[in-house]
Amino acid sequence: MVADHSPNAGIVIVGGGLAGLFCALRLSPRPVTVLTAAPIGEGASTAWAQGGIAAAMAPGDSIESHLADTIAAGAGTVDEAIARIMISDASARVHDLLDYGVPFDRDLEGHLLMSREAAHSARRIVHVKGDMAGAAIMAALVAAVRKTPSIAVRAGYLAESLSLTGGKVDGLYIRPRAGGAPEYIPASVVVLASGGVGHLYEVTTNPPESEGGGIGMAARAGAVAADPEFVQFHPTALAVGRDPAPLLTEALRGEGATLINGAGERFMLKVHELAELAPRDIVARAVHAEIAAGRGAYLDCRTAIGEKFAEEFPTVYRHCRDAGIDPAHEPIPVAPAEHYFMGGLLTDAQGRTSLDGLWACGETASTGAHGANRLASNSLLEAVVFAARVADDVKSLAPKEQGAARVGTSPAASSEPSAEDIALLRHTMARHVGVVRDRAGLEEALSVIARLEKNCRSIRFLNMLTTAKLITAAALARTESRGGHYRSDFPDSDPAWKHRTFITLADAERITAGSAQRVASPVS
Repeated sequence: MVADHSPNAGIVIVGGGLAGLFCALRLSPRPVTVLTAAPIGEGASTAWAQGGIAAAMAPGDSIESHLADTIAAGAGTVDEAIARIMISDASARVHDLLDYGVPFDRDLEGHLLMSREAAHSARRIVHVKGDMAGAAIMAALVAAVRKTPSIAVRAGYLAESLSLTGGKVDGLYIRPRAGGAPEYIPASVVVLASGGVGHLYEVTTNPPESEGGGIGMAARAGAVAADPEFVQFHPTALAVGRDPAPLLTEALRGEGATLINGAGERFMLKVHELAELAPRDIVARAVHAEIAAGRGAYLDCRTAIGEKFAEEFPTVYRHCRDAGIDPAHEPIPVAPAEHYFMGGLLTDAQGRTSLDGLWACGETASTGAHGANRLASNSLLEAVVFAARVADDVKSLAPKEQGAARVGTSPAASSEPSAEDIALLRHTMARHVGVVRDRAGLEEALSVIARLEKNCRSIRFLNMLTTAKLITAAALARTESRGGHYRSDFPDSDPAWKHRTFITLADAERITAGSAQRVASPVS
């Protein structure tokens, strides 16, 4: 085994998306090491974000209005105090991004242009060229990181396991993504900003690096997770068989695009009073139902956007044309795809997890700001707000030295998972733990996960399986429907479940054991 024998146990950030890079920049001039699975600027969901950042900055808008919309979309489980922090800090963080060179759209007088997205009561989304906010934000932050001498980037590494001494995280094991021996890195502070869970599912809008590894790694070390049953499926991914599935930004519907089925009927008019601008979980289930019924689902932009498409939404336009579709003149086939994870590691307002020495931010964390269903464009906002709060909290700690790194033993074999095993997991999660769930399917999913665990020889895959188990076990335990969690056998919300879920891996194991017993001895 290769070990890092540097005497300084410094700050290690796992993940090179918006949360990780913003946190690293905010920590300057404190030395920081950023670990990324892909080259910096690649492999981050942020770069693929077509929406923007929600911020109550326009005349007539207010923090209270943004907060009310966030709480309404969150379906009863939003932590209001946390959400208020996020929304109150929005304007300052947008100006931070402007200072880093993010070219948010402006009008002729230089004012930020604001657009509207689903379930927002006002135009409060700052964009870049309609659908290029994520890419522009990442380009600006990557440039800033490269100019910051206190930030060291180690690209091409996967974080596999945390090291704890006396209950405190004191380092982690990493492995080159291309293969090779694991390495132990000592750390006085570990910040997980490793992204979401998209590639636990068969259809997702997220890059391949979003596979829930950081969450699973921390859960195996004993960290508490929160709200893992709440998975958001974007209702309008381009349905042309690509993996990942290209996203058709919600801003299209915000500008008046409609959803129709194969017969040309606007089916959302019968589903919700807000029609296409209803909360995402409702729209996703409606699209799912049209596809399941054999009618198909399409996004019709011909009237609302038409000839302006290429100029106003260049990213979506390019994806459509690459698939042989002219979105200005024909409806676009769509399907729901895993898009965002409201769950993650339980954190407080400073991003501290339940493990001493471990912080989390971005999609890896579950702050409670989103509740059961994220409001559009609150995700990039949450990432930048709480990345800043993590950095400020860490800066308040005195720098520590830990001495020479001890050489540890990696807790599992180092083989890579087979493509067949990953495909089985993704298919199982999509089929049984997706847009619509029920007890039989969830128990079947837990059974498949248990079989895959039994033969697992890869820490990377074990982390994926651990996160999948947390999601599935929490979904089985919550016997109601709420936000991004829909049970066809419990289709209504239950006031008794109007609370967040806090769950450990041990809790998930107990739920799984009970599920296995029910499968063996069915309840009549």
